[in-house]
Amino acid sequence: MNKALEAYKEMIHAKRTAVLGFGISNRPLTKTLIQWGARVTVFDKKEEEAFSNTVDEFKAMGVDFSLGEGYLDNLSGFDVIFRTPGMRFDLPQIQREINKGAELTSEMEVFMKLCPAFIYAVTGSDGKTTTTTLIYEMLQQQGYSCYLGGNIGTPLLDRVHEMNEADRVVLELSSFQLHTMHQSPDVAVITNVTPNHLDIHKSMEEYIDAKKNIFKYQTANNRIVINYDNPTTRGFIPEVKASLSLFGSRQECACGAFVRNDRIIFRDHETEQEVMPLSDIRLPGMHNAENIMAAMLAVIPEVSLDTVRHVAQTFAGVEHRAEFVRSINGVSFYNDSIGSSPTRTIATISAFPGNVVLIAGGYDKKLCYDELGVVLQERAKALVLIGATANKIEQAYMDYIGKSRVRPMPIERVKTMEEAVAKAYELARGGDVVLLSPASASFDLYPNFMERGNHFKQIVNRLA
Repeated sequence: MNKALEAYKEMIHAKRTAVLGFGISNRPLTKTLIQWGARVTVFDKKEEEAFSNTVDEFKAMGVDFSLGEGYLDNLSGFDVIFRTPGMRFDLPQIQREINKGAELTSEMEVFMKLCPAFIYAVTGSDGKTTTTTLIYEMLQQQGYSCYLGGNIGTPLLDRVHEMNEADRVVLELSSFQLHTMHQSPDVAVITNVTPNHLDIHKSMEEYIDAKKNIFKYQTANNRIVINYDNPTTRGFIPEVKASLSLFGSRQECACGAFVRNDRIIFRDHETEQEVMPLSDIRLPGMHNAENIMAAMLAVIPEVSLDTVRHVAQTFAGVEHRAEFVRSINGVSFYNDSIGSSPTRTIATISAFPGNVVLIAGGYDKKLCYDELGVVLQERAKALVLIGATANKIEQAYMDYIGKSRVRPMPIERVKTMEEAVAKAYELARGGDVVLLSPASASFDLYPNFMERGNHFKQIVNRLA
C-alpha cells in the first residue's frame, strides 16, 4: 500500500480545491481530484465555447467552472490551489487566498510527494527533452519498468497508484514547474542555464532561482549532475548537498564525464575509462555529446556502460529537435522547431558544417540575440526571417558584420511558413541544409512549437 497516497486522499477529501487552467495536462488532474473526493472548481481565461463539449463532460462529474474575463475574481474560500505551469504564483488573487490559509501546489509537486518510485528529473535551458528521453531509454534498455512525464510523456498523478519502489520515473521539469516546487528528485540533472523565458520571469535571477529548486531539497542520499562548462550551473556547486557528478566538453572534470581527444571519458574519482568515441554517437553536434554524458552520469550505477553505448549509438533523437525531414535535389530539410531561444539555435546550427539556410523568428521572449549574430556569420549562407523577433535577429547579425566589415548574406522577410519554406528552398543549392530553428517561441503564429514544426514538415513534404 502507498501510505502517502492514502493519506493525501484522506486529506483532500471534501476540500474546496481550485485547478487553475483547463489545458490538456490539467484535465486528468481534475478527474483524479474528483475521484479522490475533492470539491473541484476549474478556472480558465478562455470562454466555455473554446472547450467544445469538454466542459459539459466535467460538469457531469460535479466540477464547477469559472471561465472567461475576470475568471480569477471567483477564487475565494479554497483550501488547495493547483497552479498550472506558466501562471505567475504572485498574482494578487492567488496571494489573497494563500494569506487566508490556502495551500498553493501543482500536479507535479503532489506527484513527486506521493510517488514511491525512484525519480530522475532534468531541467535546463537547452537539451532537457533529449537528455530526459536518453535517461528513459537507458533505463528501459537495462530492463527497468519506467514512466516518462513532466513536460513530456503523459500526466502521471493519475497513475501513481500503479507504481512501486522498483520502478523508475523520469521527468522533464521547466522553470515554470519548478518555480514554487518544495520537492526535489532522487537524481537531479541540470543541462545548462542561459537566459530564457524572460517574458514570464521577472528577472534572470528569478529564473535561476526557479531552476535551483530541482536540487534545493536534496540530501546527501541523493545525486546531482551539473554542467561544469556552463558558468551559471558551475556556480551552483557550493550549494549542493547531494552526491555530485560533473560533465563538460571543454574541460576535464574531477568526477564525472568529459571529452578528451574526441572521446568521452568517464572518471570516478581516481579511476577513469573511455566510454566511446564521439563519432559513434548517432545524434550530431557536441551539444548532443553533452546530453549523452549528462544522461550517463544520471543512470550510473543503475545502468551499465554497455547499455549507455548502445543507446548513444542507436538513439535517433526526439521529434522537432534537429529532426531530418527529407532531401530534395540535394537540399536537406531539418525541423528544429524546439529552437525557441538563441542558445538552442546556436547549438543546432553549430552541429552542421556550414551552408545553412536558416528560417528563424517568432514570439519575443525578451532575449538577447548578439551571440546568434556571430554564429550566423560563421555557419549560415542565407537567412529567412518571420515573426516578431525578425528585426532583433537581423539587427544582431548586421551589428556583428558591421564590426567585421564582411559582405552580408542574403536576408529575406516573409509573413507565413509557406513563404519561408519556398524562399529558403529558392536560396538553397545541392548540398545545402534548410534549417527551421527559430531562436524564438511560437506564440505569435502557433499555439506551441510542435504545431509550428508539424506545419513546417507538412509544407516540406508537399514540395515537388
